[in-house]
Amino acid sequence: MTETFTTLPTTDAPTFPSDRTCPYALPETYAHLRDAQDALRRVTLYDGRTAWVATTYATARKLLADPRLSSDRTHPHFPLTSPRLENLRDRRPAFISMDPPEHGHRRRMTISEFTVKRIKGMRPDIERIVHGFLDDMLAAGPPADLVSDFALPVPSMVICQLLGVPYADHDFFQDASRRLVQSTSAAEATTARDDLEHYMDGLITTLESEPGPGLLGALVARQLADGAIDREELISNALLLLVAGHETTASMTSLGVITLLEHPEQYAALRDDPALIPGAVEELLRYLAIADIAGARLATADIEIDGQLIRAGEGVIIVHSIANRDAAVFDDPDTFDIHRPARHHLSFGYGVHQCLGQNLARLELEIILTALLERVPTLRLATPVENLTLRPGSTIQGVNELPVTW
Repeated sequence: MTETFTTLPTTDAPTFPSDRTCPYALPETYAHLRDAQDALRRVTLYDGRTAWVATTYATARKLLADPRLSSDRTHPHFPLTSPRLENLRDRRPAFISMDPPEHGHRRRMTISEFTVKRIKGMRPDIERIVHGFLDDMLAAGPPADLVSDFALPVPSMVICQLLGVPYADHDFFQDASRRLVQSTSAAEATTARDDLEHYMDGLITTLESEPGPGLLGALVARQLADGAIDREELISNALLLLVAGHETTASMTSLGVITLLEHPEQYAALRDDPALIPGAVEELLRYLAIADIAGARLATADIEIDGQLIRAGEGVIIVHSIANRDAAVFDDPDTFDIHRPARHHLSFGYGVHQCLGQNLARLELEIILTALLERVPTLRLATPVENLTLRPGSTIQGVNELPVTW
């Protein structure tokens, strides 16, 4: 593979990623990239390397489906968007970091737990979990921290149930997950990852002698015991599902509530007509696009696309928030509109790496919004939105605290 890391002036290749100054608005840098005339623009990563960013929805979608782009994060030339991701280079990759055909084979080991039918069957349990945490929050009375009291524990308990991970351990893995995804150095991320791997290794050891319910128990009993997967890879896949399964939905819940409360006419429309909630979830997913850093890829061959040449060995980043704000696809894209047909957004990716857990995320968000609108109709922020501390652009977008009252 040819090494072609070109260093451009920062005026030509702005720094990526950029931090948000508003929970739901594009950073100014991303807005400039989107409004550029070229389908691809250069950005500069933390280590001085440059990478291409797709600036249109059409280009982003084509690239996400292009087999010449690799998701192998262990490759030394893979475009990393944060120093903390350096710890991935020497780790056994989860299936999200594999390319076909290995990716498809490993993904199929878990996909049965995430089908539409299987996820629909979880509705009663998710509703019970959501209302249970709402009961506790309301009983304690206002004010509350919506993140720690509701947005984080709900998806944590849901993913624990699906995987078969003891919820009694949630304080540990929520803390370790937070340290992993929000660390600012490879050393911090490595420590958090080591803690999680040690925990998961112990849980797998227990399941080997005492079979248990959930996806993890099934994988131990079938795939690990039969040699279809080794222990290191099972640990990596389990951690991916555990961390991604609660961090992303928790962030979407908190940012979704902020967005709705900051658009009171939209909030009122949902309260008056709950049938609008599924569409509102799609618009929130489009509008917030919390996982911009997940779209990094490495070109394994020269790619000519939309008037631009991506050379083998160059990094490419599909920034979901930019693609989702393309006026050629979404009318008035910077306006939040729950009546908009937005299901074709790219927040879950596209192609073979499309998010495995998207059906679960959609159902959780629908149930969460329905419950909040029904039971806390006077919910409001307990601090001005400009006082909220936003996570940096180098991690999953969100807030770690969200003071609310009612």
